[in-house]
Amino acid sequence: MFQAGNGGTIELLYTQTYAPTILAPARDFWTLRYTTTLENGSLVVCERSLSGTGAGPNPAAASQFVRADILPSGYLIRPCDGGGSIIHIVDHLNLGAWSVPEVLRPLYESSKVVAQKMTIAALRYIRQIAQETSGEVVYGLGRQPAVLRTFSQRLIRGFNDAINGFSDDSWSILNFDGAEDVVVAVNSSKNLSTGTNAVSFLGGILCVKASMLLQNVPPGVLIRFLREHRSEWADFNVDAYSAAALKASSYSYPGMRPTRFTGSQIIMPLGHTIEHEEMLEMIRLEGDPLSHEDAYISRDIHLLQMCSGVDENTVGACSELVFAPIDEMFPDDAPLLPSGFRVNPLDPKSGDLQDPLTSFKTLDLTSSLEVRPAANHAAGYAASSFSARSVLTLAFQFPFERNLQESVATFACQYVRSVISSVQRVSMAISPSSLSPAIGQKPSIRSPEAVTLAHWICQSYSYHVGAELLRTDSLSGELILKTLWHHQDAILCCSLKALPVLTFANQAGLDMLETTLVALQDITLDKIFDDSGRKAMFSEFAKITQQGFSYLPGGICLSTMGRHVSYEQAIVWKVAAEDNAVHCLAFAFVNWSFV
Repeated sequence: MFQAGNGGTIELLYTQTYAPTILAPARDFWTLRYTTTLENGSLVVCERSLSGTGAGPNPAAASQFVRADILPSGYLIRPCDGGGSIIHIVDHLNLGAWSVPEVLRPLYESSKVVAQKMTIAALRYIRQIAQETSGEVVYGLGRQPAVLRTFSQRLIRGFNDAINGFSDDSWSILNFDGAEDVVVAVNSSKNLSTGTNAVSFLGGILCVKASMLLQNVPPGVLIRFLREHRSEWADFNVDAYSAAALKASSYSYPGMRPTRFTGSQIIMPLGHTIEHEEMLEMIRLEGDPLSHEDAYISRDIHLLQMCSGVDENTVGACSELVFAPIDEMFPDDAPLLPSGFRVNPLDPKSGDLQDPLTSFKTLDLTSSLEVRPAANHAAGYAASSFSARSVLTLAFQFPFERNLQESVATFACQYVRSVISSVQRVSMAISPSSLSPAIGQKPSIRSPEAVTLAHWICQSYSYHVGAELLRTDSLSGELILKTLWHHQDAILCCSLKALPVLTFANQAGLDMLETTLVALQDITLDKIFDDSGRKAMFSEFAKITQQGFSYLPGGICLSTMGRHVSYEQAIVWKVAAEDNAVHCLAFAFVNWSFV
């Protein structure tokens, strides 16, 4: 740093940045920055790259990077009358797109991607800090906003460290089984030093990571599904292994204490940014001991999790799910070993962006509806303009003792490959191109079957309850379906199986359950009621069978996120087809709200 005239400063900066995937090296910058205050009180920060190689303080470390250029860029912060300020940001970069695989070049040459990654992110951060400072933001567990923001930053930084594996951070590539589908890196000197809760590993950390191209998978939809349905891809015993290693520096692999995990997770919100583009939450994975002597010892696992981009419809916006085991006491200096997923959308090719109604189909009869973004940011996979291609990057970290490195590496690679297989299966299920009627999926956009189901629901309600759910005399065809979809009561349908499964929900139903059209069919009826609600439903079952409907008293049900929902009354009725055969059961939850 050098002092300049008029109270300004000149700085020479060497900056390293993270690569978003494992498919291309990270970028670094060698720049000159000038900061000064103008006569009108405005603050100006100007920055641009210097010519020459300027390797910075560590030339050996710089060899891992590709030199990129910052063209004249910076900030102008102007004071406003009455307080406050207006900030102008200019980001102009040359990231050397020529040096990356062609499929990844949109991440390095698209103005939209740079805007989302840098410019919009900076503006959102400034706005967040301003509102936190003014006391407008309240977070959970009595934590200060700055503490929770630090947790989010530590999660993302640890995840980026794992993806990039810089040699000056003691990472090295491990030639393990010769396969090229995953990359295995090892860090033998990792020390999660965070004050009083420092954890030093006798062996080190293994990281297994991969990047892959996805076709026609909306990034936010995929990340939201992975967040809400962890049991579809994760092995809770692996989470238990990592949690035990961090908690006591004890490595129980391969003989962990016997625990049976229920497969359920409870999500406890800690905080979110102003526009809900980023959420910090605590996850509790419920476990039951298998031995009697451990019956009174909790086997629950707690994860700190950061989720972002699940409702982001902007081209170039990244979606992430990053998590790390954490002690249930949640100390401020808890050691974190993050793993997770990142989906970077690639700019759509010409013609990829279509009318959302015709480009996105769902797995349910509601595919004929105009799906709107959910009001609570957690329900309904909105049809949005998304890139036809995206790149998924995942990285999982595993602590190990020195004598167990090979064993842990074998199990870690097997686990990550199983996760990849599960994610690919999910991606195929939620890909719009895979939901064509030609391959045997349920009806597509504006299908006659969807309209017929809506007609059956309304007709059966009128027949059994003796009232009108909708004024169907003035409606016909698709209008019945759309009106049912936008009905204020939460309407659900379930199958008539030994374990009833949800098969249909209108928008209010999805909002109440905090779930999605794609994931709806994973929910069994018993999961949405509490004990009293289940008892009330079962006690009325004979009545429903005989007279075709029943009224359930007001009570409490549960969303898929574990939140309590109160309702004034629930109406249950049999839905019959044209031949009077019972097709399903329907529920209408009246005047529901989150408790």
